[in-house]
Amino acid sequence: MDKVKELETSFNHGISISERKNIIVTGVKKIESFDNEEFLMETTLGFLVIKGEDLEIVKLDTYQGNVSIKGKIDSLSYLEGSIKKDKENSFLTKLFK
Repeated sequence: MDKVKELETSFNHGISISERKNIIVTGVKKIESFDNEEFLMETTLGFLVIKGEDLEIVKLDTYQGNVSIKGKIDSLSYLEGSIKKDKENSFLTKLFK
């Protein structure tokens, strides 16, 4: 169990973009959702949203936490807070309305 925690915290987070067509993200813990216009992933430094057109995964290395994506990249942004908390809050809000 300690080795798993060690692996999770040892991922260095980095982003490399080449000609706005290819992006490599390191330090990825989990891909929450994706389609051809948006990727939402949890990195070691927070949640990252990549938006663009014709996006697709070229390479996914879950052991080392690397993701390669190709397509036209329009924007990158980090989200503050936890996605899970936001989902829980919206569900509870809807439930008790």
